[in-house]
Amino acid sequence: MKETDREAVATAVQRVAGMLQRPDQLDKVEQYRRREARKKASVEARLKAAIQSQLDGVRTGLSQLHSALNDVTDIQRSLADVSRDWRQSINTVESLKDVKDAVVRHSQLAAAVENLKNIFSVPEIVRETQDLIEQGALLQAHRKLMDLECSRDGLMYEQYRMDSGNTRDMTLIHGYFGSTQGLSDELAKQLWMVLQRSLVTVRRDPTLLVSVVRIIEREEKIDRRILDRKKQTGFVPPGRPKNWKEKMFAILDRTVTTRIEGTQADTRESDKMWLVRHLEIIRKYVLDDLIVAKNLMVQCFPPHYEIFRNLLSMYHQALSTRMQELASEDLEANEIVSLLTWVLNTYTSAEMMGNAELAPEVDVSTLEPLLSPDVVSELLDTYMSTLTSNIIAWLRKALETDKKDWLKETEPEADQDGYYQTTLPAIVFQMFEQNLQVAAQISEDLKTKVLVLCLQQMNSFLSRYKDETQSYKEQHLRDRQHPHCYVQYVIAIINNCQTFKESIVSLKRKYLKSDAEAGVSLSQPSMDGILDAIAKEGCGSLLEEVFLDLEDMQIQAKWYLLLSGTARVKHGSTCPCCRRPGDRRADSNFWRAADASLCTLVD
Repeated sequence: MKETDREAVATAVQRVAGMLQRPDQLDKVEQYRRREARKKASVEARLKAAIQSQLDGVRTGLSQLHSALNDVTDIQRSLADVSRDWRQSINTVESLKDVKDAVVRHSQLAAAVENLKNIFSVPEIVRETQDLIEQGALLQAHRKLMDLECSRDGLMYEQYRMDSGNTRDMTLIHGYFGSTQGLSDELAKQLWMVLQRSLVTVRRDPTLLVSVVRIIEREEKIDRRILDRKKQTGFVPPGRPKNWKEKMFAILDRTVTTRIEGTQADTRESDKMWLVRHLEIIRKYVLDDLIVAKNLMVQCFPPHYEIFRNLLSMYHQALSTRMQELASEDLEANEIVSLLTWVLNTYTSAEMMGNAELAPEVDVSTLEPLLSPDVVSELLDTYMSTLTSNIIAWLRKALETDKKDWLKETEPEADQDGYYQTTLPAIVFQMFEQNLQVAAQISEDLKTKVLVLCLQQMNSFLSRYKDETQSYKEQHLRDRQHPHCYVQYVIAIINNCQTFKESIVSLKRKYLKSDAEAGVSLSQPSMDGILDAIAKEGCGSLLEEVFLDLEDMQIQAKWYLLLSGTARVKHGSTCPCCRRPGDRRADSNFWRAADASLCTLVD
């Protein structure tokens, strides 16, 4: 307190010193004193109010503690009374054990009396239920089955309450109602048969399908009630829970899978179009089934079953499994194309899941892919590998066919303008067009890859084409009498080069968005160079052929002059006129058919 007083005095001194720094402030001393007095009175009032509030709270707390002490004392006295009464009643409770056993026996006898009629009529009810099942009256049969099961379960529950370890009586009751489980299994078989044909049944007799669903719903309610009782008593009747709702969806799932697998044709070995037919049948079946499910089956099931959504999921899963199986087989290139086109395009198109009759329940954007990206990539790699081999073989075969035409004795065909040409460019680019059109059905990316492949193989093909034209020329030079139409076919080869150039440009313009796409523009200069070289060599061959003909004419003219008397042939040489060795004159009839311009050439 002393320390506090000292701090208060020091603070007051500092404050007064701050207020009285100038002489003129002395006039306001009285004013300052009144102001500080008011502040002091205000603080003291607030302090008194706070203290009074705290005192009131303490007084209230003491009052409540006093009341609580009285309550605890009363409770303690009550507990002592209860303890004393409980000790006195122990003997009384033990004496009521006989009453408890009597109550349990009374309950069992009451249950037996209540089910007495059913107990004596069990064989008759079993026969009636069996007849109703055979007649297809499933609802009535299930009602009688429920009565039998209710009687059996009630008796077994009462026996369980009295003596849960008494298995002999339990076995006796179970044996007496032994036919009940058989009837339940037989009824279940009938239900599953109806569900297996549900897509047909819902068109012909939807009430039968509704009856099946009602029976399943009843069993579901009984299962829930028994499971709730199990939590309290631990007793579960034999054969419960049946879980018929889960079995129903399992049956529908197997039915869908069987329907998808059953569309495969048996003529696979002999029918090259087996996969196309198989996929088309699947498309038609799935679309028809889902339309029936959306328009008819939904009305036969409770809304919480979500039957259409579940069927859609089943069909999607079955299709995915089937497509995986097909993808794992050794498919040819055209079969891979058919499979990928169906999976990537047809499945989500308006021909199938995107059909207007399935909207809006089916949203194709939410459907998972039928094949994983890895499987699709593997199929595409296989297709590209097979296509590469096929293109190489087709180009080689086309070139061999064209080479055979070069040796013909007839002139090559002419186009509409009269220019010589062969069928090689048309055959090659028709093959490219077909493969590009097929690839475009699958995806734009595959189309670009196929175009790049075609141009790459075209580059290699033109190199072989150049070698073959060179070989063709060398073969002719060894015997210039053959082939008979050498000049015409060389002209056709030169014209083919121009056709090849135009076809390559047209192909790229048609199947590429931009010339630089995928780097294929790099292939064009190389091919242009090869084609220009082939055309240049062809033109050179034509000129060389002309010069060789002129040279032969000049040599023959010179031989004529020599053999006509102005010169002699050396012994052992060959006369170009009569083609016989030795020193002899030329045949006088040799030049009679010669062109008159020969004389000018000789001069």
